[in-house]
Amino acid sequence: MSESPALAIKDLTVSFTGGTEEVRAVDGVSIDVRPGEVVAVVGESGSGKSVTSMSTLGLLPPTATVTGKVQVGGVDVTTLDGRRLRAIRGAEVAMVFQEPMTALNPAFTVGWQVAEALRLHIPDMSRKQALERAAELLEMAGIRDAPRRLGQFPHELSGGLRQRVMIAMAIACEPKVLIADEATTALDVTVQAEILDLLRDLRARFGMAMLVITHNMGVVADIADRVVVMHEGKVVEQATVEDLFARPQADYTRKLLASVPRLVPGRRRARTAPAAEKPEGQASGGAAALALENVVVEFRGKGAAKVRAVDDVSLGIAPGEVLGLVGESGSGKSTVGRAAIGLLKPASGTIRLLGEELTGARGRDLRRLRRRCSIVFQDPASSLDPRMTVGDCIAEPLVINGIGDRTDRVVDLLKSVKLDPSVRRRYPHELSGGQRQRVSIARAIALDPQLIIADEPTSALDVSVQATVLDLFLELQDRLGFACLFITHDLAVIGMVSDRVAVMNGGRIVEEGVTDQVLFDPREDYTRRLVASAPVPDPLDQRQRRAERQSL
Repeated sequence: MSESPALAIKDLTVSFTGGTEEVRAVDGVSIDVRPGEVVAVVGESGSGKSVTSMSTLGLLPPTATVTGKVQVGGVDVTTLDGRRLRAIRGAEVAMVFQEPMTALNPAFTVGWQVAEALRLHIPDMSRKQALERAAELLEMAGIRDAPRRLGQFPHELSGGLRQRVMIAMAIACEPKVLIADEATTALDVTVQAEILDLLRDLRARFGMAMLVITHNMGVVADIADRVVVMHEGKVVEQATVEDLFARPQADYTRKLLASVPRLVPGRRRARTAPAAEKPEGQASGGAAALALENVVVEFRGKGAAKVRAVDDVSLGIAPGEVLGLVGESGSGKSTVGRAAIGLLKPASGTIRLLGEELTGARGRDLRRLRRRCSIVFQDPASSLDPRMTVGDCIAEPLVINGIGDRTDRVVDLLKSVKLDPSVRRRYPHELSGGQRQRVSIARAIALDPQLIIADEPTSALDVSVQATVLDLFLELQDRLGFACLFITHDLAVIGMVSDRVAVMNGGRIVEEGVTDQVLFDPREDYTRRLVASAPVPDPLDQRQRRAERQSL
């Protein structure tokens, strides 16, 4: 390819100074992206991939020391002052961030924010013209009824719609380079597939060069032409997407690919804990660990209206069984999980824990039932108290329930999740994401629960860390024999951990069955679309799956 790169990163080194210590986050990185090309940068947290992407727009903090070049259209971004940087941002290079809810201003309407992006670079454009163009951009980004959406605020939109608004803002001035930094990580598989289709369409329409930062190897297989693998601030391998997946050269790349969960039949590991044979989760000789019958959960909407988040749901989990609950955002799956252990009160229906009714339990009876179950949340950074040591966080259930010998029990729990007992003296912010999630699991098993609700426990983790946490979860579940409601939108993870799967859509269970049947021979159209939307870490297979999905 003889065409000059739209983005050329040459021998980039970025160091941060904190106190007397200097940390080199990026070390001699060189990447070229040509017009119309998609280059994916992959690696674990701390690999330097996001710092590299931020350098393309001059968004690094004053504590950063930058050497090397970052050229956009031949201009070195690292040499520009504030005024010239603002001129190039949006017009020449634009970025779509991971979490649009924090990137969009909650105080302004969607229309105002998209129009502002236009008027910053086209000063003579009137407000009316900017709003008309904003509506066109929203439609281009796949948002229906764009004129009405212009008057809405970010919190009134779904995650997928907010991400489309961010893309509309990014393409407002038709930049030559688009940076997508984990732009689909927080999205469900169907919405993620739609956003990837949109990015492909924009590349074809405008000939944009795209730098895609992600840890999702399925996304890489779906959209990338070339792949750059980063580890500890360095580039360890660069290759075409086909060569990288078929013939990885670096040991780190091979390890990264081996950690990726894959959607293949029979992936569930052989288990020692019993699994249910009946759909209602009733094990022979004992009550179900969890049984929901015709459960309805409602929330107050605007005015006197009520929103039905869970609509007549019935499901059961046998002792020692793992039931995977999947569905898109807003399907009601997390609401089911919270209602299952009494954190939300249903409007109607019954919930039984280990044969005892939860819905009518109060006071001492409710506390006794809750002691027999626990929950692991998606983000341990927000579910662990930052003011408490790790040891105190794990011991909290023991303290609440007046159980003695806490120090020895905390040490045993840390060992059970493969953490050094000395970690108990540290604070959550001093640990990595994977370590914090292990702490959350240790806290969840502190009272030897018979039921655990795991709500997206690995979706925020890098693939290698996710693999370690999933192996730990399976090992503990086999050894301790607790039942589990495992909530996630990652179908490959569901295939690894679940005995059965229930699929939710619009607050209802639309399909339920043995894991391999639901994932590989689904009966319902919605389930088929869900499975077809899940990207797989194989470029050739993914190309075929994309064609099949678009034909559904």
